[in-house]
Amino acid sequence: MLNLEQLRMFVVTAQLGSFSACARKLGKVQSAVSQGIATLEIDLDTQLFDRSTRKPSLTPEGQRLLSFAQAILQQTNELENAANALNKNNETQLKLAVDDALLLPALWQILSDFSVLFPATILDFYTVSTPDVYALVHSGRADIGLMFANSGFPQDVDLCYVGSLPFHGVVSPSHPLALLETVKAADLIPYRQLLIKGIEGQELSHFPMISAHLWWGNTFNGVNQLVKNGIGWGYIPSHMSDEGVAEGKMARLNLSFDHKPWRVPIDRVMSKKKAKGPALTWLADALTCLLEE
Repeated sequence: MLNLEQLRMFVVTAQLGSFSACARKLGKVQSAVSQGIATLEIDLDTQLFDRSTRKPSLTPEGQRLLSFAQAILQQTNELENAANALNKNNETQLKLAVDDALLLPALWQILSDFSVLFPATILDFYTVSTPDVYALVHSGRADIGLMFANSGFPQDVDLCYVGSLPFHGVVSPSHPLALLETVKAADLIPYRQLLIKGIEGQELSHFPMISAHLWWGNTFNGVNQLVKNGIGWGYIPSHMSDEGVAEGKMARLNLSFDHKPWRVPIDRVMSKKKAKGPALTWLADALTCLLEE
C-alpha cells in the first residue's frame, strides 16, 4: 500500500527541485525525504528521480506518475475536508431556486465561495420563474430562493428584501414600435405583449397588461429572445436590455407613462419549517448582499 507522506515528498520535491527544499517545506530532515522517496521507488518498482546530477530531476517515468500522485493527494485533501465539514454538522444537501433574471455576476461569486467553504454539501441549483421559486420553497422542494417580490403570494414563508432591479420596455429594432419617438399606452395595444407566469399558471404581476394580444413565457431569458426576434414587446431587466442594445438586437421604448425605469423588489425566500444549519445560514446571509455594491 502506498504511503501518503511519501507521495507528498515525491510531489513537493518535483515542485521545488531538490530534496533539501522539500525537507524544509515539510519540516523534515533531508535524509528522511531521501529515504522516503527511495522507499516509494521500491514500492512502485520505478525510478522517479535521476540523481546523477547535482539537483535531482524527474525521469520520464517519474514525470508520467507525478500527475497520479498529485491527484491522490488532492482527493485525500477533499476527503479530509468533507469529513471535517460533516463533523461540524454542515448540511449534506441544499436546494436553491433562483429567478433566471437574477443570475448576476455576484451570484456566481457567492456560489463559488460556498463551494470552497462547504465542500461536502451537495447543491441542487434551479433556475425558474418567480412564481415557481415560491412554489418550490413553499412545498419544501427547495430550501431557499431568490425571486421578485409579489404581494399576491401567501405570506407563509420567510421573506427578506434584498434590493431591486430596474426594468425597461423593449422591442426589436425592426419592430414598428421602435420607430416611435415617444410611445403611449394606446400605441402598445395593437402589438403583442410578452409577459411572465410560472409553470402552474401563476402570473408575475409587476407589469401592466396593456396589449390586446398576449404571449406568456416562464423565464425572462425566454422573453428576451422573443423580443430580439421581433415577436413582441415586453419589460425585461436592464442588465439584459443593456446587452441587447449593445448588440444592436434590441431597442428601448421611450414610454410616456414611465418617467423612470420600473424597479422591481427582490426577496430572499425561505421555508419557515426548514432548520438552518451552518451552510444554509451562510448562504442566506450571503444572498442578502447580492445587490450591494
